[in-house]
This record gives sequence, structure tokens and C-alpha cells, in this order.
Amino acid sequence: MKVYMDNNATTAMKKEVLEEMLPYYTEIYGNASSKFYEVGRQADEAVMEIRERVAKQLGAKTNEIYFTASGCEADNWAIKGIAFANKSKGNHIITSAIEHHAILGACEFLEKNGFSVTYLPVDEYGRVNPEDVENAITDKTILVSVMTANNEIGTIQPIREIAKICKAHKVVFHTDAVQAIGHMPINVEDLGVDMLSLSAHKFHGPKGVGVLYIRNGVRIENLIHGGGQERGKRAATENTAGMAGLAKALELANTDLDKKIEKMRTMRDRLITGISKNIPYCRLNGPTDDTRLCNNVNFSFRYVEGESILMLLDMKGIAASSGSACASGSLDPSHVLLAIGLPHEIAHGSVRFSVSDDTTEEEVDYVIETLPKIIERLRLMSPLYEEVLNKEEEEA
Repeated sequence: MKVYMDNNATTAMKKEVLEEMLPYYTEIYGNASSKFYEVGRQADEAVMEIRERVAKQLGAKTNEIYFTASGCEADNWAIKGIAFANKSKGNHIITSAIEHHAILGACEFLEKNGFSVTYLPVDEYGRVNPEDVENAITDKTILVSVMTANNEIGTIQPIREIAKICKAHKVVFHTDAVQAIGHMPINVEDLGVDMLSLSAHKFHGPKGVGVLYIRNGVRIENLIHGGGQERGKRAATENTAGMAGLAKALELANTDLDKKIEKMRTMRDRLITGISKNIPYCRLNGPTDDTRLCNNVNFSFRYVEGESILMLLDMKGIAASSGSACASGSLDPSHVLLAIGLPHEIAHGSVRFSVSDDTTEEEVDYVIETLPKIIERLRLMSPLYEEVLNKEEEEA
């Protein structure tokens, strides 16, 4: 049996999305910037129509939507673009300790270039306290960036409250919503954000295309220079097919969203209950209430290594992860798990399962049946676990 439970890393592209993209490879294949002939004008008109569709789905104005090549690019553009456009006003940026590496890496780059960054702590569930945001703002603060929902432990942040604080202090507020799209309603006006990042492949769209929403009036420097595409803000030949796929995937994601959320929540809870019941010495990481993403499950298993669990799961046909796909090559424990207070040895034994609206009860039950045997097998090879068993026998 093959079970895919790493939907927070990437998702399978929907058939309807592929069908939406194909004409832009074979029929309307022109360069959207080549407007002196028909096939180019067709592509340009398509891009304008696609931009309108995306704006509608996000509650934005059409001219506030800028296409990128990824969520990472959108995040980098937001952080660096605001920093360099506003350095005459100040050099202070605020973010959280559990952001995606695209945000943290951009902030680290800016720190080497004269900027100051405050990394806000989170509580044991991964929540940012809005009061901490307000207390960290100074007269030099030019940007606050806090993700909508965490990609590893599923924590949904109080974005509306943070947005109000930023607005009151006249500070630009960006949110990385890459993991949130398709898992919760997202409307930029409702959230009150100035900028928002997303990536198509996280909600059954194509890889290699994303969006940065930039509210009208926000001053931002370009990240990529060269041509006049994206109204002079982002140079690169328009990926018309990718843009079309993103728009279609976003429309599909928002269709019957409440029903999809309820199904994913049901599968998530079934998995959490099954793992908690059948495996001792395990810990659910992240919130246990409605501030947890509907599709996220993250457990730490004591006395074993996460990488070993993943390898044995793969041998049983189950795909999962130990955290962010962008950091999968690192041997260090997750910065998110360390930030919520887990010691290194427990953080190392963590696995993330992420379901989709296509996940079935049969697939969930297969994981629940398979995982305990894998954990038991690995623990029997662990000297630390042997000590625990010996102690239990002595106490009995």
C-alpha cells in the first residue's frame, strides 16, 4: 500500500490544474511581454485575466498581485525589498523564532548588512504573543513578519491582532501564508496584512510559481532586476502556464473549503488519537485546539531518531517527513521544536504527517497499524529505552 502523508512539503497536482495549464504550452505559447503580434498579446491578455482571478480569491485588488517563482522568492522579496526601500526610516525588523528558513535566512542576510532583527519567542504550542510584537516595536522598526500557520507543528498565529498593532504603529506587516492556503480561509482584507506570500505547489498546483501580495501604497525595492515584467517590479519572462495553474488550484482550494477542512480535521484527529493510544512515550507537538492546522500531525517519539522512523516508514510505502522539506538535508534538530522548548534528544525523534482532502480512513488506519511496530523495533535497539524497561520492571 502506498500512502502519501507529506502534503505540507508538496501536493499532487490536480488533473483540472494540468488541463488549465496545457494550452499555454501549445497554443497560447507567446511571450506576454511581446505585444506587437497576436500570440504575444494573447499571452498578455491571459496574464491579466489570471491576475484578476487570483486577486478575487484573496480579496485583493488586481494590481496588488505579483507573481514569483516560489514561496521562498516571495518571502525573500518581502523581507529584503521592504528593508532596502525603507532603510532611511529605520533598520529594525521583527519576526518569530519559528519562521520558515526563507524568512530566517533573509533576516540573517540583512543582519550582515546593517539591519537589526528581533526574533520573538513562542510559547510551548508555538504561538506568538501579540503583546511581544508591540513591546518589540521601536521608532526604527520598518517591518514585522509572522507566518500565518507553521509548516512543522501547524500553529495558527493571531495574525489579525498583530496586523492591528502594526497598523497602529505604521509598521509594514508581512505574513508567510504558504502553509495556510487550502487549509483555512485567507482574505487579505480580513487579515489586515500589507503583504502575503503563497506557493502553488502547497495546494495542488504546479511547482515553480508563487505570489506576493503587496498592498497598494507599500514601498518595496525590487529583488530581481532586468526587465519590466510585473509592472516593473519583478524581472523575468512570465510563466503563463504556471500562473494559470496557480489560479486554477487556488479556485479549487477555495471551493467547498469548509467541507474539505472538516474532512482533513477528521483524518488528522483519527491519526492523532491512533498514535497517542498505541505508542507510549510520544508527544504531540503543537496546539490541541482549533488553532492547529486541519491537516497537521507532528509527534516526538522518545528513544528513537526521526530519520530512522522515516526510512522504515518508506519501506512500508508511507511518505512522511521530519520537518520542513527545505531543511531536510540538515542533521540539526528542528529550530521550531527547539523554540517550543523540546530538548535536542526529543526533537531529534520527531515525525510530521500531513494529510490532504484526498486522504482516506484506510490510509490513516494503515499508518496507525504500521507505525507502532516501527517504533517498537527501533526502541528495542536503543540502550536508553532498555534502561527505561529495566526501571519499569524494578518498580513493578
